[in-house]
Amino acid sequence: MNFSDIAKNRQSCRSYDASRAVETEKIASILSSARLAPSACNSQPYRITLCKGEAARQVAKAVQGMGMNKFADDVPLFLVLSEMPYSATAALGARVKHNDYRSIDIGILAAYITAEATAQGLGTCILGWFDDAAIRRICSPEGAVRLVISLGYASEGDKLREKKRKDPDELISVVE
Repeated sequence: MNFSDIAKNRQSCRSYDASRAVETEKIASILSSARLAPSACNSQPYRITLCKGEAARQVAKAVQGMGMNKFADDVPLFLVLSEMPYSATAALGARVKHNDYRSIDIGILAAYITAEATAQGLGTCILGWFDDAAIRRICSPEGAVRLVISLGYASEGDKLREKKRKDPDELISVVE
């Protein structure tokens, strides 16, 4: 699958097949690709915590506050992305340029994870709605939790939805 195919086929999965386990090789491939994600000064200011089994069931509850993410009960794996300190060079650059490179780097990491999962035939959903304190109790990430990604096989019948995106002229400017 080339990148254009991945971009066209990747979507936020909200219907998982709870009976289907994700193969160890596919998890390893996703984590290997995640390690290759670019980051400011190559500092990789994040930690990935893989939650499965009982930990995944508890994380599912931690992302379901106020009736959100009801599909999470069927998710076999969650990747918790937590923020770690910058390298000294990236920290200096962030202060000088008034830019939070860690947030950018974590976004790129999430894109790499979800793209590789799509290439592996898996579904993902990037979750920003979660109970940080609960997740910290469950899996003890080293830094503040920034994103949670659900990972598993989509349920049979979970069809690719039409992508609703802005027109290119609303997104792209050309300056010469």
